[in-house]
Amino acid sequence: MTPLSVSQSDRIEAPAAQIYAVLADYREGHPHVVPKPYFTGIDVEEGGVGAGTVIRVGMCLMGQRRTLRMKVAEPKPGRVLTESDLDSDMVTRFTLNPLSEGKATRLTITTEWTPKPGIAGVVERWLVPSLMRKIYAQELHLINDFCRA
Repeated sequence: MTPLSVSQSDRIEAPAAQIYAVLADYREGHPHVVPKPYFTGIDVEEGGVGAGTVIRVGMCLMGQRRTLRMKVAEPKPGRVLTESDLDSDMVTRFTLNPLSEGKATRLTITTEWTPKPGIAGVVERWLVPSLMRKIYAQELHLINDFCRA
């Protein structure tokens, strides 16, 4: 089946280094910027900051609860952070591009995965992208507020 990709971007009124520090900190920073009730918790299994961190993420989407185990990587430290699901091909990427001489940042959140086969996959392709864009828009707003506070 053809993979899906969902992205949402926004301007964050903070330097890239500040945003990256929040995103890479899975104990103190990142848990404050994930929208509830979609994200029901982040538990750190290994590490806690940046590459090598392993987390359990509780999610509730379309009435279904699930727990994801994700491993964090930093393909471009300070600029790109990824979370890869340990049980599927799903990868979420946070890409930061400085703006306004470094005073602001364009942050893009992208998730790529292969949908389930059959009818479940058709429903997933039809419903999940718009829901994920809504969730990511909320997350970007929370990140902006958190970094400005």
